[in-house]
Amino acid sequence: MKALFLIAALTSALIAVPAQAEVYRQVDANGNVTFTDEPGDNAERVDVKPVTTVTMPKPETVKKQLAEEDESIGDQEAYESVSFTSPANDEAFHSGSGNVEFRVTSTPALRQGHQFEITMDGTPVGQTRSGSVTVNNVFRGTHNAGVNVIGPNGERIYTGDKISFTVHRPSVLN
Repeated sequence: MKALFLIAALTSALIAVPAQAEVYRQVDANGNVTFTDEPGDNAERVDVKPVTTVTMPKPETVKKQLAEEDESIGDQEAYESVSFTSPANDEAFHSGSGNVEFRVTSTPALRQGHQFEITMDGTPVGQTRSGSVTVNNVFRGTHNAGVNVIGPNGERIYTGDKISFTVHRPSVLN
């Protein structure tokens, strides 16, 4: 009986321990670095930190939560359009400080709990309920901007059309 209990306890302990492989770093005679799970003559062990993972909610779960909050909200059906009022598409303008004010609007008006998210060159630069976001010190040149409507749980509800604009700034070299 004691032997059976001991085997069961050891099996449980082995199952509970996460599997971790050892990682070794090797440098060959030419200076090339390789990583492997097998120790070599001149290999040194590397401590690898655990990887952080994030589990996103399933789209069905998000839709259900939205429907419970406001039965009139469907994903893309919630808005007919979301667009920039400023700057205009393909507009070029001078901005000595590099500040650019983005103004956006939606049809119908922004719903309770939703926000506009402005992106510039693919990177989010601000969120607002008022429809206005100012980005400071934008480099000279042509940029792309996009607008999304973000729901209360951070999910993207609607994506509007992208625009392109050009900022002219004085040069410190002239």
